[in-house]
Amino acid sequence: MKLSVIGTGYLGATHAAAMAEIGHEVVGIDVDAAKIESLRGGTVPFHEPGLPELLAKGLAGGRLRFTTDFAAAADCVVHFVCVGTPQRKGENAADLTYVDAAVAALIEHLPVGSLVVGKSTVPVGTAERLAGLVEAAGSDLAWNPEFLREGKAVQDTLRPDRIVMGVTGERAEKLLRDVYEPIVSLGTPVIVTDLPTSELVKVSANAFLATKISFINAIAEVCEVVGADVTMVAEAIGHDARIGHRFLGAGLGFGGGCLPKDIRAFMARAEELGVDQALNFLREVDAINVRRRARTVDLAREMCGGSLAGARVGVLGAAFKPDSDDIRDSPALDVALAVQQAGAAVRVYDPYAMDNARISFPTLAYAASATAACHDADVVLHLTEWAEFREMEPSVLSEVVRGRNIVDARNALDRERWTADGWIHRSLGRRSI
Repeated sequence: MKLSVIGTGYLGATHAAAMAEIGHEVVGIDVDAAKIESLRGGTVPFHEPGLPELLAKGLAGGRLRFTTDFAAAADCVVHFVCVGTPQRKGENAADLTYVDAAVAALIEHLPVGSLVVGKSTVPVGTAERLAGLVEAAGSDLAWNPEFLREGKAVQDTLRPDRIVMGVTGERAEKLLRDVYEPIVSLGTPVIVTDLPTSELVKVSANAFLATKISFINAIAEVCEVVGADVTMVAEAIGHDARIGHRFLGAGLGFGGGCLPKDIRAFMARAEELGVDQALNFLREVDAINVRRRARTVDLAREMCGGSLAGARVGVLGAAFKPDSDDIRDSPALDVALAVQQAGAAVRVYDPYAMDNARISFPTLAYAASATAACHDADVVLHLTEWAEFREMEPSVLSEVVRGRNIVDARNALDRERWTADGWIHRSLGRRSI
């Protein structure tokens, strides 16, 4: 089938390359000329394992191309809208400017009888509003939310754990099933539902995951007071099949371009609908998440004798999670900036997110390696759990730091190994060693 993908950011570029991989002819369309030029040249403008290879294969096979011209969508049958929905400045609500602009531009070139498929995360009710515009142009609209995890986006697109199709009729369902047939044939479950239900699936999933993360971090707060070990609590309750171990890693909390802004937008939409009380608990979920960042700064201050003024701090990590260069709402950079504002000299190192960090946080100092970041440091902050940091021998840093003090804000380091090398180890929700 001939498909267009509107928006070639993280979601769109991955989706376009994956659709080409399963045999479709795909054109990616974006108003950002620099991004299009990069993708045309086979360069992914962000870090995502496996995507550069997928992109190169699609380009070489002639099934994948990129353009800034919306007219390229004129000979396509299905059109995926994959643009961002950031948080509005000064508000919790989602900014739908890019979604509305993408649909409006697409409609000008939309062939009658085609299918527009929204993949962006939007407030419930958005699809129904857009459906009227698309139907007036003689086509149908469906909503097919994405469930990508940064660092595993290729896998999540080609082998998803489910495909949700919000449709208004059999024709839209058939076209979407035709698009995904190579994936569905592998046994992927398909959930067919209406437009508002499909919109709610995505935000509900993110709200649940955020709640689970903040729940264990709330338990961590209690553990710190009574001297318990939150990692052991998580291990024990995770064996309950009703709970499970995933997303029970207590630590610095969540960030990125999805969970924080999505739960806030969900609360804002609930308030517009008059059911804000139903989601009041998400305010505490958000608050717990923010408190973990402040607590990490407190631990760093305690390890520097009660004041960060004049201290040297090495920061390991800038991305909001490993295997990504995404720094949107990064807890790591939030903590690094707060430590700097408290008077410390901060140096940051991250394997992939340095360029993005420098642009958004120019006042921070950056280093070319973990050892350079930690040179003469009074305390080291482990803030993004990259494999490079988890597997690092403590002795590598012991040789360069001024004080063997480490805050493992992700509870990801082998603290026995670090303390055996003479380090004082502090973490969130566990007794210090």
